[in-house]
Amino acid sequence: MATDYVVFIHGVNTREEREVKTYADKLIEGIDREVASHLPSLARKYISLYWGDANKPEEDKLLKRLQQSPTWKKMWFRKFREQQLMQFVGDAALYISRHVGSKVVIAIAQQLREALPTHPAPGDRMHLVAHSWGTVILFDVLFAARWDNPDLPAYESVRKIRQGIFGVKPEPLHGIRLSSIHTMGSPIAFFNLINVVSGEEQAKQIATHDITPQLEALLEQLYQARGQKPLPWRNFIHPGDPVAYPLATIMPDLVDGKQQFLDIQDMVTSNADLSDFLVQLISNSFLAVLHGGDAHGSYWESRDVVKAITEVILRETHPLAA
Repeated sequence: MATDYVVFIHGVNTREEREVKTYADKLIEGIDREVASHLPSLARKYISLYWGDANKPEEDKLLKRLQQSPTWKKMWFRKFREQQLMQFVGDAALYISRHVGSKVVIAIAQQLREALPTHPAPGDRMHLVAHSWGTVILFDVLFAARWDNPDLPAYESVRKIRQGIFGVKPEPLHGIRLSSIHTMGSPIAFFNLINVVSGEEQAKQIATHDITPQLEALLEQLYQARGQKPLPWRNFIHPGDPVAYPLATIMPDLVDGKQQFLDIQDMVTSNADLSDFLVQLISNSFLAVLHGGDAHGSYWESRDVVKAITEVILRETHPLAA
């Protein structure tokens, strides 16, 4: 029997605490309950990848040095700097470094190796759900050329991850077929800036952080394998989330010039926790930034996200069930 694997990867928690290993539990409960109410016979497995402790030692060292400075005590918003800002910017900077980035990748590869079948069934499907900086990690691991160097500690781990997903090089005809992508509070739109190079520079080389050549190859491979059906991609945006950006007008220019490989939709989640009056009051004020951390983490408990992801899974599995 074919199985639907729903794989989650967290990002940075812009509230005070980091994500914990149970970060996706409420979203999983919502999706599973919704799936069971429509198609209880569907075989499904949920996999929550966790990398949140890989960067912490280096960030702790940096914070300790900062706190030793007599100037640090004079800074405004110290708690915000030490927690939310340090986590978001620190995780981004550390992951870009190949040393710490390798630790993240190796941890993810080990978890996938334990959770996914060695020999998947022909009809198995994979749905990727990525939050925040996790979307950057996901696409970087799958498609960036910077991991193609055999001398890197994470080289073998990256190769194993890519082998597990159908359509991803170096063995595009092996692995579980990707059936949908879901991004939540994603800053991946900024990858478009990597392509801003002159024609002369582009002719010489491709940036090692550029995800677009291999992502485009995957989408074309999937398009053919899916009977010329575009891949569903839902991008969730809370209006108060300062990290979330639209993708529907960005990705076609980046990887899908013919606009045929992707069915990508930006979906704005509701402000159920705020009255209309409060939304109007804070949306263009500094209060919106203060509320942004809560907005950035809201997707894990959002009814809108549960409904949209479930609809895609059901449609991909059994068109008449959605």
